[in-house]
Amino acid sequence: MKERSSFTGGMGFVIASAGSAVGLGNLWRFPYLAAQYGGGIFIFVYIILALTFGFALMTTEIAIGRKTKLSPIAAYKTLDKRFGFLGYIAAIVPAVILPYYCVIGGWVLKYMTVFIAGDGTAAAGDSFFGEFVGGTASPLTFFAVFLIATTLIIILGVEKGIEKVSKILMPLLILMTIGISIYIFTIPGAGEGLKYYLLPDFSKFSLKTICAAMGQMFFSMSLAMGIMITYGSYAKDEISLTKSTNQIEIFDTIVALLAGLMVVPAVYIFSGEAGLESSGAGLMFITLPKVFAQMAAGKIIGALFFILVLFAALTSSISIMEAVVSMIMDKLKLSRKMSALLVLVWAVILGVPSSLGNGPWASIKLLGMDFLTFFDFLSNSVLMPLVALFTCILVGWVVGTDTIVGEATKNGERLGRKTLYEVIIKYIAPVLLVVILVFYTLAQFGIIKY
Repeated sequence: MKERSSFTGGMGFVIASAGSAVGLGNLWRFPYLAAQYGGGIFIFVYIILALTFGFALMTTEIAIGRKTKLSPIAAYKTLDKRFGFLGYIAAIVPAVILPYYCVIGGWVLKYMTVFIAGDGTAAAGDSFFGEFVGGTASPLTFFAVFLIATTLIIILGVEKGIEKVSKILMPLLILMTIGISIYIFTIPGAGEGLKYYLLPDFSKFSLKTICAAMGQMFFSMSLAMGIMITYGSYAKDEISLTKSTNQIEIFDTIVALLAGLMVVPAVYIFSGEAGLESSGAGLMFITLPKVFAQMAAGKIIGALFFILVLFAALTSSISIMEAVVSMIMDKLKLSRKMSALLVLVWAVILGVPSSLGNGPWASIKLLGMDFLTFFDFLSNSVLMPLVALFTCILVGWVVGTDTIVGEATKNGERLGRKTLYEVIIKYIAPVLLVVILVFYTLAQFGIIKY
């Protein structure tokens, strides 16, 4: 039997896993959702969910991976044959996410090259983003470059590829995030934006806030998509699982909060609270270049910012592709190179319509959504909650929470939130997940309003 690849140690595992968790979910998605859903109240709900539900599900997934030393398809079946189907659903999630994620990664690459070339003023134009994503050759080219870069890193292997790249990129990411955040604070008027972002306004709390925060948590922390099970399978037995989980969780949340500190107060200065609440997925690409254009040294700051976002996007795309490649290697017994090339072809097949759906193919709709929006909805609002729900049922009511607790504490460490973990997995999480699946899906199609 071929020995499974592994990370060199605890720090390599944490950095690579954090590299997976910290990506466009933090730097692109988190700020615009925080802006849309009331700033401080969204953050308040998100932190509670991350420290409870996020902690429980991440601990579960990493423990399943390390216990079985298998990718999700085989891991779930090993725990209980009746839940073998769950591995296949989990395998679909990163396979759906990877193509459109690389499309957005291509957008980031485009903006980085524009700012490095000194054309940040052009990027601040009202029509720049629309003309770029509405084109054909340019967005497809940047999508292809980003996808090929991800594939090459994957082919290098776990230790030489993912771990080595993450060890270089993650510390740089943190330093750059902090630096740009500090710079934003020096702009007159940033205080009001900071207040909106950090102080909870409970009048803006709603079920939609919970659903948005929960969906963001899945995306941001790489949960319910097989990634943490895959990375857990590469973790050596002597690594402290509970300590590593806490470090990944804290790392991810801090970067998300810092990303908001970069974006929300700056946008508030130029467009006010109304501009923030009406913002959407284009907040980073449309509004931030306008902010940079009015800053002293804005071209340099803009270039640094999009380099940062590219770093984060790349580490996450690596982990998303690795999850799919690992499953193909385990299931079909193919080499890493052949598996990666198969995933590359798949990503092109789904990525091309995701890119062209904003331009030449914009008239083609799936359930009323363009290709990219549909794939994002399918993965984040349907498949991820389903995977998480059945994982909670499997662990909480079939194999028992002691299976996970035993794996998490087998080196003598203590699971500090053991009782909380058991209550969340057995009772709280399943109820929340059913609510999200039912209400968020119905609301998406306009059947109910909440």
